[in-house]
Amino acid sequence: MGYCDQWAQKYGDYLYVLFRALIGLLFFLHGWSKFAGGFAQGLFLWAAIIEVVAGVGIFFGWFTRALAMVSAVEMLVAFFTVHLQQGWNPLTNDGEVAVLFFAAFLVLSVYGSKKWSVEQAPLKKEVF
Repeated sequence: MGYCDQWAQKYGDYLYVLFRALIGLLFFLHGWSKFAGGFAQGLFLWAAIIEVVAGVGIFFGWFTRALAMVSAVEMLVAFFTVHLQQGWNPLTNDGEVAVLFFAAFLVLSVYGSKKWSVEQAPLKKEVF
């Protein structure tokens, strides 16, 4: 086993929790910013609500898998309904954030909340 494998074995859980917390915080801020210009309406309002609730839940590790799946679907809908109209390339149609969040939510859907989560503290396991 090489040095990188040993380091990953030793610190992998800490890094994953940091990853989960950063994605949760950034997604919360992404949703919260939709309210900055006034009250969001229509699908924009639903997107903002999903992003704020899911961001907080993912940050704290509360139903991480379920919230990540809902958020991944939302990012797909955002990409295909908003960004794809301006071209297929995420770098030119301002869709890179949606694609990166989608990829992060796929990882969170597979691995769940892992250690140090609100869901596992009282239950000692992940429910979903």
